[in-house]
Amino acid sequence: MDALTAALKVAASGLGAQSERLRVVSENLANAQSTGTTPGADPYRRKTITFVSELDRASGASTVEVNSIERDPSVFPIEFQPGNEAADEKGYVKMPNVNVLIEMADMTEANRSYEANLQVVKQARDLISMTIDLMRNQ
Repeated sequence: MDALTAALKVAASGLGAQSERLRVVSENLANAQSTGTTPGADPYRRKTITFVSELDRASGASTVEVNSIERDPSVFPIEFQPGNEAADEKGYVKMPNVNVLIEMADMTEANRSYEANLQVVKQARDLISMTIDLMRNQ
């Protein structure tokens, strides 16, 4: 397999991985205020994503794949909200362990990585197109 095709495979795997990462971050942000529905119930637990490098035997290129999507084991912050349906007998509510600033930073990083992989795909496509044009003109 030629180098341009290998570059396309690597970039495509990066696009898929960052797309999945953006989905997980979006889910975390959407549930940043989702408390339990009964007193003392656990709220939404933040999800984390890990990746693993895979060797594509056909191209010899290292690609990236989603290894796992796990739940963040960190403790839930507690807030005093006596009117909330999830409040315990003292008026405290367990809040999700989602930090919006961390999620926004993750989203920015995933977006930039996605754009970089997309540029690789565009550049490889242009190089393949130029190669075909050169072969036609000979």
